[in-house]
Amino acid sequence: MKNHIQEQGGERLTLREMRVKANLRQEDVARKMNVDQAAVSKWENGVTKPSRKYHKKLARLYGVTVDELLADRPKDTA
Repeated sequence: MKNHIQEQGGERLTLREMRVKANLRQEDVARKMNVDQAAVSKWENGVTKPSRKYHKKLARLYGVTVDELLADRPKDTA
């Protein structure tokens, strides 16, 4: 399952699309989040999800709210 973020107009953007829109590379996100690049790749490919401690910082980095960041996730995995 891909991680999506809702954009204005109802279009859903994946975490990868949000990163690209923010002009960031996986390496940039990894450095700012203090994780390795493989973790960012796993988030973007739906292998794992960012843990709760990263939600606020990741939302700020991508210019979205935490609610938007988590919009496509079941509540029990957030």
